Amino acid sequence: MITAPTKIQIEKTGQFIGHGGAIYTLEPSSHAHLFYSGSSDNLVVEWNLEEPQQNKVVAKIPAKALALKYVLDRNILLVGQSLGGIHVIDLNKNEEIKLLQLHRESVYDIQYLPEQECFWVAAGDGTVSVWSINDFSLITALKLCDQKIRSIHFNSIFKEGAVGCGDGSIRIFDFETYEEKKILKGHVDDFSVNAVCYHPNGKYLLSGSRDAYLNVWDMENDYALIHHIPAHNYAIYSIFFSPDKKFFATGSRDKTIKIWDAENFEMLLRIDKMEHEGHSHSVNKLLWSDFNNYLVSTGDDKAIMVWKINQL
Repeated sequence: MITAPTKIQIEKTGQFIGHGGAIYTLEPSSHAHLFYSGSSDNLVVEWNLEEPQQNKVVAKIPAKALALKYVLDRNILLVGQSLGGIHVIDLNKNEEIKLLQLHRESVYDIQYLPEQECFWVAAGDGTVSVWSINDFSLITALKLCDQKIRSIHFNSIFKEGAVGCGDGSIRIFDFETYEEKKILKGHVDDFSVNAVCYHPNGKYLLSGSRDAYLNVWDMENDYALIHHIPAHNYAIYSIFFSPDKKFFATGSRDKTIKIWDAENFEMLLRIDKMEHEGHSHSVNKLLWSDFNNYLVSTGDDKAIMVWKINQL
């Protein structure tokens, strides 16, 4: 049976302006219509998709806000910044309750692992640190390479964590023992792997690099590289799946967003400045919200854009 190709359409439904510098990160909140952003203006802001005027500054920190992770069961926001610090913001008290300072270079990613009651931090010093969510004590620190560590993602089925490294490799860890199980080589050496993302079906790992390629790794076949796609013109910075798991989006330094079929990895739509009034500078982060199926994007142009994706 021949299936008809999937078709989608895009509509830009809004834009948030307010940050005074490049925006590096987006993070969902406890409510689907709310999300957070972090910027080079040192601010963390909460935005409201339902009431666009109801936005507020959550934190002002002493350096660029590069990474955010919301921890639902604690109602705290972890903020990683460009001087290596990790600020713990208690959203019930609306105040900072802790500053963790191990790294001396930028924190690029923070991922929470509820099964282990800990969070992992990727830093510019080539180290991944693991912290207790209960008392914020340091559990371990893993020196992986001499370049930046840019991305972390977990697969709870296999109890594994993938770490994208600045040397072009992806390192797979047992997230219970911290044992390094495998090193994946498929991107250009010394071109940073900026985004790693496990497929919601539990079968694949996706990765995007400064080499502009999107790689798909088959977990059930010892992480064999099954797709090596020239996805963008410049570095890929973000990969995010749709709530219904049918699609995923990639954002790039080439100023574009691309929408992909999550089953066959075919590119369905390219969002750019000329055709869609998209971003004028690098797209740094994506967030696909449960609220109205909105895709939220941001980057160096200081704008947060909201897109409605409809399948035809």
